[in-house]
Amino acid sequence: MRSSKAPSQRQLRVGELLRHALAEIFSRGEISDRDLDGLVLTVTEVSMSPDLKAAACFVVPLGGGDAETVLAALKRSRKFIRGQLSRRVSLKFMPDLEFRIDGSFDYSESIDRLLTDPHVRRDLDDGVEG
Repeated sequence: MRSSKAPSQRQLRVGELLRHALAEIFSRGEISDRDLDGLVLTVTEVSMSPDLKAAACFVVPLGGGDAETVLAALKRSRKFIRGQLSRRVSLKFMPDLEFRIDGSFDYSESIDRLLTDPHVRRDLDDGVEG
């Protein structure tokens, strides 16, 4: 759902409304699924399609939960979540939800590890003029 064209203000606003509502649903433990019991989910972003009919919801299970299990549980609960969202957010049409694991934290962690690697550090220090 991420495209080269920047999202409109409306897309961003609706995405933020849905992100906050999803975070509230997850934090209150309103979803009754054994795979999500006791699991803390963070909603990092909700990216809306230009027509606002589809939402890509990026989540991160804190504490290292199994990503595939979490995605399967969210997919099973998608209708219930959509119904809960429609009670919290007033939109003409509630978008279809697609849940994805946000890999940006893992990516930034790998970059940090790479930058602290002794071989890379040596090369970076050699390039500094002083």
